[in-house]
Order: sequence, then C-alpha cells, then structure tokens
Amino acid sequence: SILMQRKLFLYNFRNLRKAKGRRETYLCYVVKRRDSATSCSLDFGYLRNQMGCHVEVLFLRYIAAWDLDPGRCYRITWFTSWSPCYDCAQHIASFLRSYPNLTLRIFMARLYFCEDRKAEPEGLRRLHKAGAQIAIMTFKDYFYCWNTFVENREQTFKGWEGLHENSVHLARKLRRILLPLYEVDDLRDAFKILGL
Repeated sequence: SILMQRKLFLYNFRNLRKAKGRRETYLCYVVKRRDSATSCSLDFGYLRNQMGCHVEVLFLRYIAAWDLDPGRCYRITWFTSWSPCYDCAQHIASFLRSYPNLTLRIFMARLYFCEDRKAEPEGLRRLHKAGAQIAIMTFKDYFYCWNTFVENREQTFKGWEGLHENSVHLARKLRRILLPLYEVDDLRDAFKILGL
C-alpha cells in the first residue's frame, strides 16, 4: 500500500521528548512542480530506512533518478519522524546546491540526538544555510499527514496528550539551534548581565 498503517504512523511520528525504541526514520513526501502561479502534484508517498541506508539518502537517490527539468521549479515537502543526522544533512545540502530550481521544506516530529551531541545541530544549521526550510511538526502538520499519507479509514485525526506542548518545546530548541552563533553569545551575555 502507498498509505501508512495508522499504528505505524502514530508510533513513529509521536513527538515524545524521550522516544525510546524508535530506531527507524519514516519520511512522508510530496513532490510538486511549479507552473507559473499554480503547482502540479507529481508524486507522494512514504519511505523508511533500509538496512545500511538512511531514508533521506534513499529519497535523494529516488528523486535524482527523475532527471528533473532544469528549466522548471520543483518543491518537495517532507514530514519526517526524526530530524536528519549530520551526514544526511550534509548530503541534502549538497543535493540542494546541485539543484537550484528545487526547494525543500522539512517538517520534523522529533530532533535526532540534539540533546547531547554537537554534530547534529551543526548539520541542521548547514542544511538551513543551504536553503532548506526546516520546522517542527504542529497539530496542523499531523492532521495533513493523517489525511494524506495514512490509511485512516476516514477516522478524524485526534492528537495525543502533550502534542502541542512537545511541538512548542521542540520548536524553541530548533530555533536556538538555528540562531547564528554570535546571537547565541549575545543572548548568553545578556542573561549574565541580568543575573539569569
């Protein structure tokens, strides 16, 4: 099926602060071509990690095989269960530089190891600098995914307890990651002066 099972989506995309046991990354995608003021949907679906290959790299291989027309503009939207690791962020940034006619928006359920490692935040900063629009998934994004990518049997999406609070918490963390380093230093200095 091109649609994801409900339990699979709810388990893997739940935006828990501590997501133990969730070792796979799922990526739901929509590919559109811009034709003047309108856009045309070309493809949608979902992928997951395969043995030895992260899902982001799988998607980049998939889209590179399309032989995209350099004279047309394309927009790709991803909804991922985890943010990209450092290596995947590097691959995506390089891909975007090779395809200036392509824009990428990434909505993430959770941040991958951004608590205790320095590499992943740096990867997200480089990805952002390469032009990718990155954000944390909100209720609206989950609702869209539920209706677009999930075999929902016409059931309405119901958020889980803590969805909004966790989205806000993760969005703040992402915003801090994406702040230029000199702004972070300025904020630290301001907090010191205020005694905070």
